[in-house]
Amino acid sequence: MGIKSTSKEIMIKAEVPVIPGYHGEDQNEEILMEQAERIGYPLMIKAVRGGGGKGMRIVRDSANFLAQLRSAQRESQSAFNDSKVLLEKYIQSPRHIEVQIIGDRYGNYVYLYERDCSVQRRHQKIIEEAPAPGISSEFRSRLGSTGVQVARAVRYHNAGTVEFIMDPSSGEFYFMEMNTRLQVEHPVSEMITGVDLVQWQLMVASGQELPLKQEDLQLRGHSFETRIYAENPYEGFLPGAGNLTHLRPPEHSDTIRIETGVIEGDEVSVHYDPMISKLVVWDENRTLALNKMKQALSQYQIAGLDTNINFLINLCSNDHFIQGDIHTGFIDQHKDELLTRTLPQTEIILQAALSLVLKQIQDAKLEKAKSNRNVFSLLTGFRMNHSHVKTVQIQHLNKEYNVQVTLSAHTYRVSIRGDPSSELCIKNASLTQVSKYGYELVAEGEKGRIRSSVVCLDGSVSVFTKTGSYQFNLPGKSYSLEPEDSALSDPSKVVSPMPGMVDKVLVQPGQAVKTGDPIMVIIAMKMEYVITSGTSGIIEEIFYAAGQSIQKNQNLVKIVPS
Repeated sequence: MGIKSTSKEIMIKAEVPVIPGYHGEDQNEEILMEQAERIGYPLMIKAVRGGGGKGMRIVRDSANFLAQLRSAQRESQSAFNDSKVLLEKYIQSPRHIEVQIIGDRYGNYVYLYERDCSVQRRHQKIIEEAPAPGISSEFRSRLGSTGVQVARAVRYHNAGTVEFIMDPSSGEFYFMEMNTRLQVEHPVSEMITGVDLVQWQLMVASGQELPLKQEDLQLRGHSFETRIYAENPYEGFLPGAGNLTHLRPPEHSDTIRIETGVIEGDEVSVHYDPMISKLVVWDENRTLALNKMKQALSQYQIAGLDTNINFLINLCSNDHFIQGDIHTGFIDQHKDELLTRTLPQTEIILQAALSLVLKQIQDAKLEKAKSNRNVFSLLTGFRMNHSHVKTVQIQHLNKEYNVQVTLSAHTYRVSIRGDPSSELCIKNASLTQVSKYGYELVAEGEKGRIRSSVVCLDGSVSVFTKTGSYQFNLPGKSYSLEPEDSALSDPSKVVSPMPGMVDKVLVQPGQAVKTGDPIMVIIAMKMEYVITSGTSGIIEEIFYAAGQSIQKNQNLVKIVPS
């Protein structure tokens, strides 16, 4: 069942509904092109041993078939050491619904209901929920029974997941594949049934019977899981790498689980999937569970590299998602809402600047203890008079803010220069260190008490709020998501969008290229990315060869524009 093409042939014999396609052994390009024409476009190319979106491509017309086929085969070979693929009809805007099953050696099988994993990017899941929203109890029973039918057809003895594609236009569902293992998203099934799937796996493996029958299993409440990734959703969800300089997950409980393999200070490597953790929540119904997820995400603090947390908060706040109106093309359909970065409110900007000043005062006090000098004389930018004044320059998304901070008798007046209406009067402000880089800002504002989590790194300060986090950079020490390297805006230079390894160089010096032509293939986090030319011209110089490692924003090729 681990081979997609073989499993589909088995399911056809078992009379399980399967998407029309080609699952044959003959991988000749001409045969595959003929089969593609028979199936019709759009269609899906899938690695027969694939998973996690690797070796998967959507092809919308015959002109792009060969290029997409070869790309899927290369990625499949790299990830699974097998380049074989299958072809199947692509269903527009489907739902991805899967059934958790488990069977023992005595012919006992149960399903632990279904999970909806429809919201994806690059064919990879980022949020899962159980049960699936908006389906009837009759449909749920039919789906679960079909999942058990699949397991019985191969006499399966273990926990496994049977994945289905649901056509929203007809309401029919089709077998897609079976994952013969415990999946990333299994905790949501545990949360709604109270079953420990790992314990049941061990019982089955040791020859015991399943402890419960189907009629003993009760569905209770609703559960969500979000995958916390080191990636940049605003640059095509490109995976990232770097140090988890600051890492503070929300508090775990009986209804909030954090499953992770990293701690603060660990490195996210280019050699592995960029997942940092899984955040799982449960509550009595979908609305309460979704609100709990949003709250937990707002409490998840990571600094030092890009993550998808702000995106996930936006996703969980989206009206269509709240209504359960979801499908696999959800992110593309709602990208204008989901992938728009909001500018911070004035109060957040002022809190960031005030935190930097308070941190400088703390550092100056330590220095004073050594030198016995006046604290303010040690602070760069303060003017010595009756009121101490400092101007702080900070940037967010390349927008610069000049913030004036005035201290007088335990009162701070903070305002954005040139905007008198932005002034905020803050009393009794304190910045308490709670971790190596984490601080808690507490103060009395004009509208009430201020309590914010702040992270101060070398060259940046991040403020964490209920609606997401905001990173502010100090000029000259920018770690912006949009670096100001001239190479990034120079079309004659082809720049790497992420760290990784060069898999193939598709051009040579002296070759003529057009805008959009493929230049290199880069492998990052086991995924293949084709780097294209930003201009038409002649290749003058190639700086990297296949097999060499590259860092983000490095110049790969020089092109002389024509």
